[in-house]
Amino acid sequence: MTADPTTAARPRNRRQLIVEAAGRVFSDRGYHRASMEEIAAGVGITAAALYRHFPNKYALFAECADVMAQGLVAALDEVPPGAPLADVLAAVTRVTVAYRAAGGVYRWEARYLNREDRRRLRGTFARIVGRVDEAVRREHPPADERLRAVAALGAIGSVTMHRTSIAARRAESLLTASALRVAAAGPGAARQDAHPVELPAQPVPRTRRAEILAAAIPLFARDGFANVTNGQIAREVGLAPSALYRHYPGKVDILAAACLQAAGLLAQGVERSLHRVVGPHEAVVALAATYVAYSFEYTALNSVAEAELAGLPADLRRPLVLAQREHIAVWEQQLRLARPELDPRQARVLVHAGFGVVVEAGRRLRWQDGPGHRDTVTALVVAALGL
Repeated sequence: MTADPTTAARPRNRRQLIVEAAGRVFSDRGYHRASMEEIAAGVGITAAALYRHFPNKYALFAECADVMAQGLVAALDEVPPGAPLADVLAAVTRVTVAYRAAGGVYRWEARYLNREDRRRLRGTFARIVGRVDEAVRREHPPADERLRAVAALGAIGSVTMHRTSIAARRAESLLTASALRVAAAGPGAARQDAHPVELPAQPVPRTRRAEILAAAIPLFARDGFANVTNGQIAREVGLAPSALYRHYPGKVDILAAACLQAAGLLAQGVERSLHRVVGPHEAVVALAATYVAYSFEYTALNSVAEAELAGLPADLRRPLVLAQREHIAVWEQQLRLARPELDPRQARVLVHAGFGVVVEAGRRLRWQDGPGHRDTVTALVVAALGL
């Protein structure tokens, strides 16, 4: 009798292989576009065999979210109490880089995990932040309500949000150094050489199409694109759900319009901020200040664009990816002029580290806008970049 190929050579670590494959798919495609069939194919098994390990996609997603967090805890537990901050951050970076391909699941954890799983995961991350903050306060007082700790972790975690090809050891060295600079930056460090940021004005909806877009953005930001219905959007603007189709072919086209608006506003802000700068150092600081101001000014729009881009169909995603690459290319060029020792890949990794600082520091500050918060976060970004 012939052995069943799905069981005859079953590896002992199959569950681990499934979680690793699932993490990659969730990171690339988002929770809702990922399928159990695609995940199973990535492991070389059938969907039926996958269901023997996980009853449904949610259970698999929840375990993916938990694996990296527990890996970070285990790595930090191996670092002796009172160890130098560099050792603490190096342990975090090592695990984060190792889980890089699957780390993107954290873009969606707040939206798609149930309340209990979300509470447990956030408790785990609070423990990680607390350990890092303890080392930060010991070496770089005074306390700042964990702002530099979360910003340093944001610099490290940024590597899970992009695909820049770089060797693991180089990435670890670069990101640990970046996080150390963030941790050492004074919470009230002043910005230098930056002109006032001139962001474009908040768009005023003057057409029904613009009203629909303006109503959809906060819903997408709060609940996630997949959880928002056409009926909810229509109610916000006083329309019947069927009337939306006179303005947008489908809900995904509203999302694409939101992402395009985000890219356009950021591009305008960058153009205005770079108009009068002199020298690459000043240009990088201006870019940092602009991105921080944009993130605080357009928090909901930016969060939608960042979290939901991967879920767009390829034809709608393509122009947005090109706009994103152009934006990063501006940063990369100016950063390499300011720091000639960096090669293109190193510069790109550091640019993303700066973005990660903004995201985590902004969240820590609950996106409460004001000149003080903007200046503080800008200083942390500049530190992450190594200027």
